[in-house]
Amino acid sequence: MSTLSAVIEKVRPTTEDDITAEVLRRFENTTDPRLREIMQSLVRHVHAFIKDVQLSEKEWWRGIDFLTKTGQKCDAERQEFILLSDVLGVSMVTDLIGNRKPAGATESTVFGPFHRHGAPELPPGGDMRSVERGGITAMISGRVLDLQGHPIANALLDVWQAAPDGLYDVQDTTLDKTNMRGKYRTDAQGRYLVKSTRPVPYMIQSDGPVGQMLRAANRSPWRPAHVHFVVSADGYSPVTTHIFDAGSQYLNDDAVFGVKNSLIVDFVAHNTADEASRQFGVAPPFVTAEYDFVLAPLTK
Repeated sequence: MSTLSAVIEKVRPTTEDDITAEVLRRFENTTDPRLREIMQSLVRHVHAFIKDVQLSEKEWWRGIDFLTKTGQKCDAERQEFILLSDVLGVSMVTDLIGNRKPAGATESTVFGPFHRHGAPELPPGGDMRSVERGGITAMISGRVLDLQGHPIANALLDVWQAAPDGLYDVQDTTLDKTNMRGKYRTDAQGRYLVKSTRPVPYMIQSDGPVGQMLRAANRSPWRPAHVHFVVSADGYSPVTTHIFDAGSQYLNDDAVFGVKNSLIVDFVAHNTADEASRQFGVAPPFVTAEYDFVLAPLTK
């Protein structure tokens, strides 16, 4: 038998399903079993998607171009891939799988792309606003509790939100990078107090490929008004979450699917001097919101 005959005698993949089977086979020797599971599942699902929609070469190259531009849009201040993950609902599905909580614990939601390390630690009632940009003052208070309702002292609340113009500090080059950010500790009774502004709805960044995709799909780029929290304490599982303003637009069509009923809170208006204005030392008009965070114990 000639060399050529020997070479072509071997059966090689010729159909779509043959290619899928061969790619899966080539991952069989992956020594890390979890990596092997993930890669083979990824291949099966991506190949099934391509076959299902009968993806053309032109469409595939457009997809590659989209992903390339998504990566090019990322820098130290912006993460377009997180945004893509958010608007496809991937972030929320991953969050739900990875953060299953026992009944009664505060529900989690998306982390988002605008968290920063190094936020200042503020005293109870310390103002997160390093720059006045309008808006209505908001006093957000409550407790951090365990599943039995006992207070958790010295819990840490890492808090951030968009300014009244709908921009985070990392999006506004005129601001320092600690505006609308702060860290707070609970007292011996588990109580915390945050001073900020009433959150506003805002558009997610839509000047990049993710925004182009949303426009092409006729999807809303808006998020309802919310404040971000990461709440943690020694011996407890931390929670990354938001509280949402019950009076906000877009609660039913959040661009990143982050709204949960348990996280919707009334922001109560105080337009004249009252007990709340005396309690918090704030002149009207302002709003108050109360929310108790409940942490589950760490599991081994």
